[in-house]
This record gives sequence, C-alpha cells and structure tokens, in this order.
Amino acid sequence: MPDALISILAVAGIILAACVIGAVLHRGRVAWGWIAAALILIVVHDALLTNAWGLLALPGIGETWNWTGKLLALAGTMAVAAHPAIGFRRSGLTLAQDQRGLPGALTVSAMLVLIFAGLAIWMGGEGGSAEDFAFQLTMPGIEEEIFYRGVLLLMFNEAFRRPLRVLGAPMGWAAILTSLAFGLDHAFSYSDGAFSFDVLTLALTGAPALILVWLREKTGSVLLPILLHNYANVIFMAV
Repeated sequence: MPDALISILAVAGIILAACVIGAVLHRGRVAWGWIAAALILIVVHDALLTNAWGLLALPGIGETWNWTGKLLALAGTMAVAAHPAIGFRRSGLTLAQDQRGLPGALTVSAMLVLIFAGLAIWMGGEGGSAEDFAFQLTMPGIEEEIFYRGVLLLMFNEAFRRPLRVLGAPMGWAAILTSLAFGLDHAFSYSDGAFSFDVLTLALTGAPALILVWLREKTGSVLLPILLHNYANVIFMAV
C-alpha cells in the first residue's frame, strides 16, 4: 500500500475520532451520513491531488509545482459542489457577500494583511521564480479554500449544525474538524514505515484555518479566504 494512502487513511481516522467526540458533545444528535460522505471526500480529494497516491502517471504541468494534482482536485471538488444536495451558493462558492457581516470581515482581513506583511518583512523575503509566483497566487487558495472552507465545511455543518455565534458568525464543530483536517494535511505524514507529526506546523496552519472559517461564515463566501490565503503565500516571497 502506498505511503500516501496510509497517511490519508490515518488522517481520516483521526477526523473520525474527532467526529465521535463531537457526537458525544452533541449528545448523539448528528447526521452520520454527512460525516461518512465527508470522510470519503477527504480520501478521494487526496487521491486526485496525488495522482492516485502515485499509482497513475499523468502528464505534469510546469517544472516545480503540482499543477496537475491541484487542478484535478479542484475539478473533483467543483463536481461535488454541483450536486443538488450541496450547491455552489451553500458551499460559499459565490462572489456575493453577506452585507451584514462584510464590514467586520474586512476589518479582520485588513489586520491579517498587515500582520503577514510585518512577518514577511521581519523574516525576509524568500524570492521565487515566475512559476512559484504564478502557482502561489492561484492554486493553494483557490483549490484548498473551495475544498476545506467550502464543500467540506458544508458537509460537516450539515452533520453537526452551527449552534454558536462567534463575533456574529455562526460556527460549529465543523470549524474545528475542517481546520484540523487542513492542519493535518500539512503536519502529518507516513513514510518509510513510520508516521511523522509536527505540532508547530499543525498550530501554524490550523489556527489561521479557524480564522478563515470565521471569514467564510461571516460573509457566506470563500472569496476573502481565497484572497488572504494566496496573499499569505506570496507575501513571504515578494518582500
């Protein structure tokens, strides 16, 4: 079994364990069908992203980055979003913004722009090739936000609902689950017969993911999360 497949199955297992905890906290009032669909989607998404965990030899695009995998994963997520049970608007795949939540979301976004700019200046720019800039300005934010803060968030929201309001945004256990999944995607892996896990990486990706969930719920759209995600990636190369 490919290492990448073992890794994503382990991640799905961790998310399932978190779902069980959520079910206990919600006193069993959860929709397990939606949870099953979300877990399957996590595995299928990873298969598309990794050319079926390296089992398929597909033509590459560019010289450095995984354009092919990202485009396939994006196409798969969009196909799921097109299903009547999901829907583009319900998944946040819309340019329309909730006007009631937009001012607060823009304020938080402006603060994040300044924070990331300050960190980039302090740490020093990394530079990059034309392909580096082209990829980071597009693929990570578009593909990952549509998946994690779009379709996957909707599925887990359907399973657990959104019982809380955090600074005016409806939030629920789905915010934790999708942020955990996003963090594990960066911090957890399996290779050469052993699992590796970086707590710092999980914190540095999972915590910002919670803010991006809040922005998506505040505005009803993944637009601001996409823009901020790509900005955060590029600013460390640009300054």
